[in-house]
Formats: sequence, structure tokens, C-alpha cells
Amino acid sequence: MTSIHSPENEPSEPPRLRNLRWLVTILTATMILGLLTIIALVVITLTRVSPGAALPAHITIPVGETTLAFTQGSDWIALVTKDRQGSERIRILDSATGKERQTIDIALQP
Repeated sequence: MTSIHSPENEPSEPPRLRNLRWLVTILTATMILGLLTIIALVVITLTRVSPGAALPAHITIPVGETTLAFTQGSDWIALVTKDRQGSERIRILDSATGKERQTIDIALQP
């Protein structure tokens, strides 16, 4: 005696439905792999340690000051320095000669 729900009594799956099932499975796997790739790239990018730009050799800062930040323009270099008393200033230097063009004192917050 065969049951009504046995596999022999079920109609066969149409070829288009089988193709659609494979297509959905492949697209799902592709989306999962793509998402994992994006996550891996973000993690790699955010954890990469960049060495940063090195100060040119001809640039010197005054004794007792430390460099906090450095940026470079077309023909100038800006250094943010801090002295022993905690005063910070921006020093604009000529990139070719290293001579100071301008100094801007940064007011400390009370």
C-alpha cells in the first residue's frame, strides 16, 4: 500500500523551477562571499598601520619643542609644535629651505 504523499505520487519538478532554484542558490552564495570580502577589506584597511610622512632632513624644530602634527603644501610645510610649558603653535616653513615663514600661537582653552 502506498501513501498519498509518497515521492512516486508527486509530480516532477518543472525544469524552469529547478533552474530558478539553482539561480537563487548561486546568487545567495555570491552575495555572502561578496559581503565577507567587503568586511575583510574594511578590517584590513582599518588595521593597517601607516608609517606616516617623515619630516624632511633639513627641517629643524626649536629645542624643547615636540612635533604634534605635520602637513605639506606645494611650497610650504606646517608643523604643530608643543613646548615644555604646554603652549602649542603652528610653524609655517619654506619647504625648499626650511626657513620659518610664519608662526601662529594657539590659544589654550581655560
